[in-house]
Amino acid sequence: MEKPDGRGAAGRPDDPWDDVPASGWGAPAGTGARPEPVEVPPRAVAPDGEDDRASASAIYREVRAGPAFQEVRGRYRRFVVPACALFLTWYLAYVVAATTAPALMARPVLGPVNVALLAGFGQFASTFLLTWAYARHARLRRDRLALDLRWETQQLTRGARG
Repeated sequence: MEKPDGRGAAGRPDDPWDDVPASGWGAPAGTGARPEPVEVPPRAVAPDGEDDRASASAIYREVRAGPAFQEVRGRYRRFVVPACALFLTWYLAYVVAATTAPALMARPVLGPVNVALLAGFGQFASTFLLTWAYARHARLRRDRLALDLRWETQQLTRGARG
């Protein structure tokens, strides 16, 4: 599906999150060239004289204050805050143990494998485990709600435009 500006990228032309590429995208690699500026559509005025963008921003503020958005944010925070605290504690414990207890870290566990090596591999394993857990949590607990909220918001803004 072509985008409205004719760039031919796949996507929905009516998707408000797909209007403008992220900063720095679109420039040829290594050239240092800036991407072409994106044209901003002129401000539309509704037939009753109300600014169309003002009504869209009012819709977004209303959605942000609504219970569905708060539920998505709450689910995100209930996972991320404890997970970050746990991971940071585990990382700091590893660093503190490595600097303050070198005899403990040098203790052999199995042949040439010592406690420090196991803890270091544990850091890598816990990083992958946390990434997997985050992706799973997002897929099972937030993605559907966020997508529903996004399309509902899009329908409301489309209705505000006329």
